[in-house]
Parts: sequence; structure tokens; C-alpha cells
Amino acid sequence: MRGQNQPRLNPLARSLLGAMLAGSVVLFTGAIYAQNAPQIVPRVTGNADPMSEPPIPPISRPITDDKRVMRNYPEQPPVIPHSIDNYQLTLKANRCLDCHRRQYTEGSGAPMISVTHFMDRDGQVLADVTPRRYFCTACHVQQTDAKPLVPSTFEDMVLIHDPKQ
Repeated sequence: MRGQNQPRLNPLARSLLGAMLAGSVVLFTGAIYAQNAPQIVPRVTGNADPMSEPPIPPISRPITDDKRVMRNYPEQPPVIPHSIDNYQLTLKANRCLDCHRRQYTEGSGAPMISVTHFMDRDGQVLADVTPRRYFCTACHVQQTDAKPLVPSTFEDMVLIHDPKQ
């Protein structure tokens, strides 16, 4: 019969050989990962030493000039260009609607709420703000003088008009 005269490995030798093969696979995989491992980036906030006390940054102040600013990306909710301190925003009251509801925009000079805020999930237009858009500060934030945490080179698209066309 074939293989009769070949020596057989005892169970201990087999397990040692298996462990050696598994270890070499782990080392090989680790070497590949080490070459492609992500570089450690500095922390965005806080100290590198978790036990030290970082200096407390100043609280950013609201910008209250009522000037609209450009959006940073398409479909970004507009920022709130005025103070909203002590605005009541509960299930029973929403002070934002005192100026931004359709019937009050002419007197207040505030921009009217987008028509999308009157649509339910099925696209049906409602008479009043839909409940899923009622809490304005879930999407809209107050404009402040806070510095960005991460530098950005983002530039808004500029439409170029070619008079030859």
C-alpha cells in the first residue's frame, strides 16, 4: 500500500507544527498591516494626556447681524443669524414660528419657512408645519464666531457664465 513506510507525526508534533504555521501567518499578516496601518492623527479636541487639565476655550459668541451666510454644502440647513437665547421650543410652543410662519413673514421681515417643512413623509402638503420639522434646532444652529476645529479648503461652486454660448 501507498504511504505505508512513511513516518507519522504524533499528536504533539502535529499541534506544534500547526502552532508554528499559525504564528507565521499572524506575523506575516501583522507585517502587511504595519505597512498599511493608518497614521495616528492629532486629537481634534482635548489634551493628548488624558490626566492633565486642558485650558478651557472661550465660549463662542452668537453673531447677531442678521446677515445670511453662504452654505457650506448643498442642502445644508441655513444657520440662524440671530440670538435664540431663551427661545421657547416645546411641544406646545415654538417661538421660531412667531416670525417665520407664512402669515407673519411680511410683518417680521424674516424668511418664510421652506415648503418642505409643510410636507409629511408621503409628500402630502399640510396646512401647518409637519411634526417631523417642528423642532427647528434639530437641524438649524445659531451662527457663532467659533473657529473651525479642523482646517478646510472647501470652496463653494462658482457658476461661470460664458458669453460665447
